[in-house]
Amino acid sequence: MEERKRVRYLALDKRVLAVAVEGSVGDWTAYIGAVAGKNHAEEYLEVYLHGSKLYQPIAEILFPDFAKTLVWRN
Repeated sequence: MEERKRVRYLALDKRVLAVAVEGSVGDWTAYIGAVAGKNHAEEYLEVYLHGSKLYQPIAEILFPDFAKTLVWRN
């Protein structure tokens, strides 16, 4: 059975998304990227696949639930 990983996105602006992704061993990381701003529920995947990795302190502020329960992946 495949384990479901958490993925969350946060709009920092209409055209800027931050995306947090849970890894496979209790870790996580986050990305930031520009999007068209038409449908964040679809656009977050582009940020996950092609965005720039966020600095850990910023990611922890944006996604405190991930920071409290998972280990940051370098």
